[in-house]
Amino acid sequence: MKKNLVILIVITLLSGLSAMAADLVIQSKTQSYSEKDNKIKAEGDVQVTIDDAKVLGDKADVTVTKDNKLDTATFYDKPYAYEIKGNKKREVKANILKVSLINKVIKAQGATQTTVFDGKEPIVIITADEQEYDTKSHLMKANGSVIIHYKEIETFSNKAIIKTDDKGDLQRIDLVGTARIKEDKHLGLADHFIYSPGTDELIAMGHTTSDAVLDDGSKLILKADYQEYNKSSNTFLGSGKVRIWFKDYYAQGPKVTFYPDEKTKKPNEIYFIGRSSITEDVKTIFADKIKIVLKPKNFYAEGNTKTVIKDVNKVQDKDNGLF
Repeated sequence: MKKNLVILIVITLLSGLSAMAADLVIQSKTQSYSEKDNKIKAEGDVQVTIDDAKVLGDKADVTVTKDNKLDTATFYDKPYAYEIKGNKKREVKANILKVSLINKVIKAQGATQTTVFDGKEPIVIITADEQEYDTKSHLMKANGSVIIHYKEIETFSNKAIIKTDDKGDLQRIDLVGTARIKEDKHLGLADHFIYSPGTDELIAMGHTTSDAVLDDGSKLILKADYQEYNKSSNTFLGSGKVRIWFKDYYAQGPKVTFYPDEKTKKPNEIYFIGRSSITEDVKTIFADKIKIVLKPKNFYAEGNTKTVIKDVNKVQDKDNGLF
């Protein structure tokens, strides 16, 4: 009886001190303390509150450090966590949730899913093998087969880093490792994507590919070391070993810029800057500047222009009907 009383006093003291020092509250139907394992075991409607974040589950254990501080609360059997900031709500589901009571970090493991709501509408859904959310810095990291659904955009990557502000609004998304972005019929590939919702700007770095389907169904493929797209101005930049395939055109150069049509506001004019070339069938034109118009399809070259026609004799013989 005396030992049970001591355990109860220890649990109450630890919980009370932690709540005052770190805005932490642990609630459950039952709690017990194991001196051997240095753990508090909580069962039945367990709830841990850290500032604006709450973690709910049927059972959890809380490790205690040697200096009698609460360390990590581990929730089992598919627990649930959520945080509300104004009209934004972030919820996390997983097989296991680990809450660092000292650093205020929530780690989700196994079949993880994070959903961000604007009011009642889900605006971002993130699934991954593991996810980690820092309630102080509002930084979330996801690892392993990361899939993100954001508005009309679907992404895949090995790793993702998502930054929100104090109000829960999205500030930046980093997609790292074999990353791809799909929107409608358009597909982007890169080693690293950076998306900034505030500026509506998308940056792609490393082995980048843009595969776009135009209104008439024709495809335009662009590969480069670096690509940058600004949605508000509908302008596009590419640099470093730029290559473009469009119908029977193949063009390459060090740098390219897309500009929208004045009427349709859709990208229609492509400007290559620096020594570039464009190939159509067996004819290749080299120039310092090349302009490609998608609709109506045409191109213009200027500055030290040179035309090379491969196997001109075979071409002439073919025209004469000899082959």
